[in-house]
Amino acid sequence: MAERTFFAGIDVGTSYVKAVVIDHEGGLVARSVQRSGADLAGSITRTYEEVIGSAGITAGDLSHTTSTGFGRGNAAVAEDSKTEISCHARGAYHHFPRKITVIDIGGQDTKVIHVSEDGRRSGFKMNRKCAAGTGAFLEEIAHKMDIPMEDMNDLASRATDSEALNSYCTVFASSEILTRIREGEKVEDMVRSAFESVARRVIEMDTLEGTIVATGGVVAHNDIMLEILSKHAGSEVLRPPDAQMSGALGAALFARDTVND
Repeated sequence: MAERTFFAGIDVGTSYVKAVVIDHEGGLVARSVQRSGADLAGSITRTYEEVIGSAGITAGDLSHTTSTGFGRGNAAVAEDSKTEISCHARGAYHHFPRKITVIDIGGQDTKVIHVSEDGRRSGFKMNRKCAAGTGAFLEEIAHKMDIPMEDMNDLASRATDSEALNSYCTVFASSEILTRIREGEKVEDMVRSAFESVARRVIEMDTLEGTIVATGGVVAHNDIMLEILSKHAGSEVLRPPDAQMSGALGAALFARDTVND
């Protein structure tokens, strides 16, 4: 029986560091998520050590480690790195091997990535000029309303009004929320409005073709986001298993390629 081999992928995002260990067949062995924080190198080390420990292996058991994300250059434990565009495309295609459009809603940016039938990235657009359409937008609205982020999904699911906020700008949207609070609007409706605004911004970024797949922490933890995206897209938007880890999975799959090439 062949010796089992392991590969790691580390996605160093603006809000969270995500890491996975996979085996030679691409099966998920372990995962870890930590806040990025101010000490990025420390967060990477802790996430890396935790995922290795969860996998029940040592660093020496890893055949290769690949990093991705905005802070990929800070991952000293990685032998190489890939762009987050490539890794999110690869991670999503692993679960949906056909022509897809990947919508990745991250903490500070949102990506729309087109992947061809054979898994090649055919184009992308990224919103990184402002918080509109990102997790940071939702976090700011939650903060303004003094609502824990983990309560947002449940509140939005009970809304009776689905009208989006009028402004994409986080500053103006926060002011609009204050006005709605003063006017006595239901909390559930205001929270739903925030999700609607994110979805509207994402849908307007680019043309969506083929099967639409949503990744990232926002869709991983908020079913309502998937529901609203599907409504605006006019077709069902799918979500891969453990959608928050798609970038890290893609990086690990690229790491596995190094021994197959």
